[in-house]
Amino acid sequence: MAPSNDEKPVLNPKTTEFEFLGPIGALLMVTVLPILVYILFLGCQPDGCPSPTLLSLLTNPTNVVPLLTVSNILSIFDLKAFVAYLSYLAYLVLAFHLVPGRWIDGTQLRNGTRLKYKENGFSCMLLTLAILEVLSLSYGSDPLLFISDHFIGLVTASIIVSLAASFYVYYESFRKGKLLSLGGNSGIFIYDFMIGRELNPRIGSFDIKYFVELRPGITSWTIINIAMTVKQYKELGYVTAAMYMVLVFQGWYAIDSIYNEPAVLTTMDITSDGFGFMLSFGNFTWVGFLYALQARYLSLHPVHLSWLQILFIAGLNATGYYIFRSSNNEKNIFRNNPDDSRVKHLKYIKTKAGPRLIVSGWWGKARHINYLGDWLMAWAWCLPCGFDNLFPYFYIIYFTVLLVHRELRDEEKCSKKYGKDWITYCRMVKWRIIPGIY
Repeated sequence: MAPSNDEKPVLNPKTTEFEFLGPIGALLMVTVLPILVYILFLGCQPDGCPSPTLLSLLTNPTNVVPLLTVSNILSIFDLKAFVAYLSYLAYLVLAFHLVPGRWIDGTQLRNGTRLKYKENGFSCMLLTLAILEVLSLSYGSDPLLFISDHFIGLVTASIIVSLAASFYVYYESFRKGKLLSLGGNSGIFIYDFMIGRELNPRIGSFDIKYFVELRPGITSWTIINIAMTVKQYKELGYVTAAMYMVLVFQGWYAIDSIYNEPAVLTTMDITSDGFGFMLSFGNFTWVGFLYALQARYLSLHPVHLSWLQILFIAGLNATGYYIFRSSNNEKNIFRNNPDDSRVKHLKYIKTKAGPRLIVSGWWGKARHINYLGDWLMAWAWCLPCGFDNLFPYFYIIYFTVLLVHRELRDEEKCSKKYGKDWITYCRMVKWRIIPGIY
């Protein structure tokens, strides 16, 4: 006998468990995070990081009120920067559609379907870098100096776009037939708006979340780092080794991420998280601009490193990258074809839910061993800024909290998904991120 309608599983169940402190946490993220970005950039100026103005505000918060005039608030909006940023996004969308690329299948969704995604990010990145080179040869440093000269305006533009995208996908999620994320269907506006209500918002075959995940933020970050390098050269007449290290380390990471674009299809962001303010702001603004904090700091406050420091930091970055890329490649190869000669030797346990959990190789050392590689690289990006200032180390502080929180989220979801098999797995692979320590 076929099950009645009441017995059929609900495709879009109501969200009853909250993350990020629930609606209050969501409200804080939507309001505080953009303010924090402004503080970090407006508060780091040629006369100091933090600047004397920021110090006076921190020591006497009452000084903030006189600054909250309409004129000062409107000054963070820059029409030229806004038009430039929209033109940049339009170019990225156009390149996505026009640059050739293969279509690949994503993971199977809970409704049994698989979406197709266009893989051409690496070609688009190479095209973008080539265009920058042509502009530099034709117009000199002016196009890149525009970025440093209009930096706050560009940040504002990215925040406006992230909010607009968040509102658009939120209201579109109420159309009939939408597959919602399991964590963003609470019925509470601010929470669903922040966490993301729809799982895979699309305009035709154009997947908004997939596009935003790697294109605008990663590319902005790379371009801004190049722009800050040009600014330092303009100011000093040369580029310091510290700036070169940040440019190369972060640039390699960004290009490597784009080159391995299909790997993002198996991440939590794509498979289970909805697309809302968290991912929209996180990619347009947080990755696109805040990740360039070290390069901007070095453009304002050059640091000179010894050869010993250079070798140590380079070794740290290489070690982190090796762990990060090797472990991720091992996992992705195993997921696609466990009989591949490169991974067929790996031991695993088969779960009742279906997937196999690796208990040897990189993933036998720690359950989130790739996070260790990511964390070591984060240190290598901050250390070139020296030890005179805490400002450029905001990234490693934030990133440590992010990785631990993400690991806890993943552990909770895996525990629910795999049940007793997850307990068995944790007994076999007892370390979370750092073998022997955590």
